[in-house]
Amino acid sequence: MLIPKGYSWKAASARLPPSKQVWYLLRSPRTWFLLGVAAVSILLWRSMGSAAGEMQRFYCWGPAKSPMRMTANENEEWYRHLQTPVIFNPHKPVVINNTSINYIDLNNVESTIHAVRKKERVLILTPMRDASKYLPHYFDLLSALTYPHDLIDLAFLVGDSQDDTKAALALELERVQGNPEIAFRSTTIVEKDFGVQLSQEVHDRHSFEAQGPRRKALGRARNYLLSAALSPEHSWVYWRDVDIYDSPPEIIEDFILHDRDILVPNIWFHRYKERDGSLVDIEGRFDYNSWQETPEALKVIATLEKDKDLILAEGYKNLKTFKLRKHMALQGDWREDKDVEIPLDGIGGVNIIVKADVHRSGINFPCYAFENQAETEGFAKMAKRAGYGVYGLPNYVVWHVDTEEKEGNA
Repeated sequence: MLIPKGYSWKAASARLPPSKQVWYLLRSPRTWFLLGVAAVSILLWRSMGSAAGEMQRFYCWGPAKSPMRMTANENEEWYRHLQTPVIFNPHKPVVINNTSINYIDLNNVESTIHAVRKKERVLILTPMRDASKYLPHYFDLLSALTYPHDLIDLAFLVGDSQDDTKAALALELERVQGNPEIAFRSTTIVEKDFGVQLSQEVHDRHSFEAQGPRRKALGRARNYLLSAALSPEHSWVYWRDVDIYDSPPEIIEDFILHDRDILVPNIWFHRYKERDGSLVDIEGRFDYNSWQETPEALKVIATLEKDKDLILAEGYKNLKTFKLRKHMALQGDWREDKDVEIPLDGIGGVNIIVKADVHRSGINFPCYAFENQAETEGFAKMAKRAGYGVYGLPNYVVWHVDTEEKEGNA
């Protein structure tokens, strides 16, 4: 420690107050009060200085006049660089407890090749008229389907029947639905008469003259059944005639794997005739409504422009297009690769699998002449016009009951 010249440590220590006096001073309440007042004064002075600085900083902020008196240009100049703060306030979900309000979300309804894993619902539709004799065998085949029955809904339209179709159908449904091992998810019977008087005898209903009125009536029947039975939960629609003789149990899964908008198999029939003392199975071609257009056929159709109401029906040798169109019934072989596909322009109605969204888009079965076709053939034409794919499997054969056609039919 440096001591000024002329001073000594003893002289300096002699000038210090006694230690008792210092200790007394530190313990005095008056001393602590004065120190507290001094500290508060210093803090207030510093805070007032800071506040004054802040006020000075923002003293000139804002326009020199009221915003109500500013011109548009002045307002734009003042507020050009400002950004309005945005507060995002996510709301709680809206919960509606009113039972009269229904909500349907079709975004989650898909038609995919993983239908079983995704539990996609299938709607099987069958229009019927005077069909009681076919029903036991029809339900035997239906019960053998391997697609999970709890994902299948059945719907039937009974119309203009003269036999006991409705009662026979009800009994068969009771038999099937009463068995938990084969019961389906739901069943629906729709009854609607269309005033059809045409006989169900082969020589009447398969005559060329009957095809126009018959196809129009069938188109209406299919549309009524579709509109009554299709629900938002359905992913696939399977149209299946009542008079199928045989089909693979896994047909739904087989067709779904193709992932096509519309897909049909080849339709043949068995006919057994005695030859050299033994029965011979004659594999006949049944459904000529599945076909491909050709340039030659299109030229013939172009000549019908003045007769827009004329309905063409394939499978009749007196029709000019019969030898010009390529019919799937005359192609393929069930012994070959069953997954081979061909594009089609017209389809038959014995067995059709459709993605449900095709129907939801308004593609139905015209009960009028659409491009000179009606019912299933018109359905195919309409679907292709809308951009959907229509395909057939020439080697995948579904067997129809045998019908002895009148002379002149294919």
